[in-house]
Amino acid sequence: MLPRSHHDDTPADRLEALAAKVRADPTLVHANSADSTEHGHPRRFRLPRLPRRGLLAFGIAVACTVIGLSTWLQRPTAESAPDLALVSTSAPAPELVVNVIGEVATPGLVTATSGARVADALRLAGGIHPGTDLHGLNLARKLTDGEQIAVGIPPPPEAVHPAKLNLNTASATDLDSLPGVGPITAQRIVDHRTRKGPFASVDELRDVEGIGDTKLAKLADLVHT
Repeated sequence: MLPRSHHDDTPADRLEALAAKVRADPTLVHANSADSTEHGHPRRFRLPRLPRRGLLAFGIAVACTVIGLSTWLQRPTAESAPDLALVSTSAPAPELVVNVIGEVATPGLVTATSGARVADALRLAGGIHPGTDLHGLNLARKLTDGEQIAVGIPPPPEAVHPAKLNLNTASATDLDSLPGVGPITAQRIVDHRTRKGPFASVDELRDVEGIGDTKLAKLADLVHT
């Protein structure tokens, strides 16, 4: 009798053959439910995966927040500044003393502050007399300590110092007018410069007969070369 062909198997035969294979090898059965994996192990719950850049930004933000909060909590308590005593740095202005003479109510010394002008000195002297000529007086000029201001009158003449005589050009008569120098000594001075040439300095008067250190000291401020 010939064996049956594969195409003549009934569904029942095929199910029986499949069951036999499963009994022989249980690993052929795979769980296909939503609660298990393809290997038959329970499926674990997993958090959704975030991009790396997002995780880095989130970490930096958390770190900055922690550092800022720590710094704020550790900040030093502000202390109120102590009260400072006010010290005056202004020094009194220096004073000037000037002498006002002439056509003023009270001639004499007046005291003015530094930077004062001639007009201030006239006011401190009581003012000028009516009709006083002030054309030669600069009322806006600043005062200097110790000066004299002549109001409406000519300023007093300054002391006139005699001009020094030039030893190389003065005549015997001019030299005779010097203290301690008579006509004989004066002529000796003229003869000396004629023979030896012009004097190079006043000290060369020692070479003239009759002039020693004492007389030279008297002549030193009265002659020049």
